[in-house]
Amino acid sequence: MIHAANLLVTSIPSPSVSYVDLGPLRIHFYALCIIAGIIVATLLTNYRLTKRGAEPWVVIDIALLAVPLALIGARAFHVLTHPGFYFGPDKNPWAVLFIWEGGIAIFGALIGGAVGAYLGCKWTGIRFWSFADALAPGLLLAQAMGRFGNWFNQELFGLPTDLPWGLEIDADNPAFPAGLAPDTLFHPTFLYEVIWNGLGVLVLLWVGRTVWAQWGKLFGLYLIWYGAGRIVWESIRIDPSEIILGLRTNVWAAIFAVLVGVAIIVVQSRRHFGDEPTPYQPGREWVAPSALQSQSTEDFVDLSAPPTPEAHADSATSAVTSKQ
Repeated sequence: MIHAANLLVTSIPSPSVSYVDLGPLRIHFYALCIIAGIIVATLLTNYRLTKRGAEPWVVIDIALLAVPLALIGARAFHVLTHPGFYFGPDKNPWAVLFIWEGGIAIFGALIGGAVGAYLGCKWTGIRFWSFADALAPGLLLAQAMGRFGNWFNQELFGLPTDLPWGLEIDADNPAFPAGLAPDTLFHPTFLYEVIWNGLGVLVLLWVGRTVWAQWGKLFGLYLIWYGAGRIVWESIRIDPSEIILGLRTNVWAAIFAVLVGVAIIVVQSRRHFGDEPTPYQPGREWVAPSALQSQSTEDFVDLSAPPTPEAHADSATSAVTSKQ
């Protein structure tokens, strides 16, 4: 008989590989997690925006600007908050461009992505806040999926722990803290964030069904939810980070995200009431093809059935009689 204690989780193993080589091409699982998250977020955002009356797949036009700027912002934020990785003696400043070696920050992605989304909305005629509200649940889901990339890379874990769900890290991993026993377990901060974000997706989808969750307020709630979680997870992470007034830079960024979320909700609640009339900017509305009707009578085509021979005979008789 299997002892009950053997069924308990004793630790969480880390994957032994983080990439696969296909000929000369090396594919990192971290990149696949991010790409999968972007795809899922796009699909969910398209569904939510289309339900509001937007043109199907207009989200693709917005993503063409938002995604590249999000990646640029993510890399720039990481470099600015980890300057010692790239600048100084024996450092290669050109490494700031080597994004395939890792190093992106979600808060930078939010800033760059917001700029790209704003420009994309101007281009397509979609209201920026309508797009942001439609994006919020999918964005949080994408962030949850992306955290599995940290698991594959054995990175961004937390303090040592003796909890039964402690994370195993290879002792020869460059991120393994010096001086600790090889069998030391660590807080699986990636898993904490996956669970927190997953719950947040359910909350946002539920709140998003109400009238309140419009005019950008659902996106504000997203910032509060995500920022509150990151404050906790960042506080127990042990990877190198710049410290400002005793707090890691990402803790400050998370606090700022919460404050921005609160500000959006307060300001938008005072400026707007009731339903958004349309997800489009005034004068930029899209009309579904099935709703289009011709307003011209010059190109009218009679689609009635052709006259029968009997109708032709009756018409001829009537014409003769009228002449008599």
